[in-house]
Amino acid sequence: MFRALSFENVKEYIKYLFLLLILGFGGFGCQQSGDKLLEVPLVTVGDWTLTSKQLAEAIPDDISEDDSIALADDYVGRWVKMRLFLYQAEVNLTPQEKDIEKLLDEYRTTLLVHLYQQKMLEEKHSPIISDNEIATYYNEMKDNFRLQNNIVQGVFLKVPKEAPNQDNLRKWYKSKAPEDLMNLEAYAFQFARKYDQFIEEWVSFSRINSLLPVPISNEESFLRWRDYYETSDSLYNYYFARYHYHLTGEQAPLAYVKDRVEVILLNKKRLEFINKLGDEIYEDALRDKIVKFH
Repeated sequence: MFRALSFENVKEYIKYLFLLLILGFGGFGCQQSGDKLLEVPLVTVGDWTLTSKQLAEAIPDDISEDDSIALADDYVGRWVKMRLFLYQAEVNLTPQEKDIEKLLDEYRTTLLVHLYQQKMLEEKHSPIISDNEIATYYNEMKDNFRLQNNIVQGVFLKVPKEAPNQDNLRKWYKSKAPEDLMNLEAYAFQFARKYDQFIEEWVSFSRINSLLPVPISNEESFLRWRDYYETSDSLYNYYFARYHYHLTGEQAPLAYVKDRVEVILLNKKRLEFINKLGDEIYEDALRDKIVKFH
């Protein structure tokens, strides 16, 4: 009879069931035991039936009543859809297509080998990538490190219009003198709503451009010809000093791609370790007669 209920009826039944479970089967014990209540069938798809016990086991104990009901509703929906997919697979796939023993065996083999390799990497492999290795690889593979976007070094400030001493600020943000940069930082700490100092770090210009009230449309032309830029909106003044730049398509500076090169080298060393480990295992197996050629 339950299978004939509408989807909304099912949701209401789940809510009712969870109210009983949350209240500890209040008032229900005299009619039937908790175990029997937990075995109430909720929904059937083909030969599969989801019971209230299975549903209760899938829901955490330490969440609110509303969260329990929401999770139960989601779980039932996903359970039904998965069984419907499985039902269609059973009906529409050929016996050969449904023969997954070989596939499962290959998957198990691959998974176990991967787990063992990861364990060996964690226990016996601690590679250190030197700056010299990074520089060597970068120089050998320069053509692989072309910029996909414009990058800059400099400073950016967003300052309320009423902030004082902005004439000094205009002098400081355009200067590279250490004393002026210290004054700039002290001013920004006190008055700026946004302050980015990336004098020694390369950042994407699109990141800076997105902070402006009206983004600059022609980034390349702007970077080629403008060292400093000021603009404003109704509340703030914006200051940007471009110290250095590289354009899309140019070779990326080593500092900008250093982390990427390090990851490449780490992966290469991991692969070398796995290959060497495989060779050692093979030689040991031959010696111990684990492998025999007939």
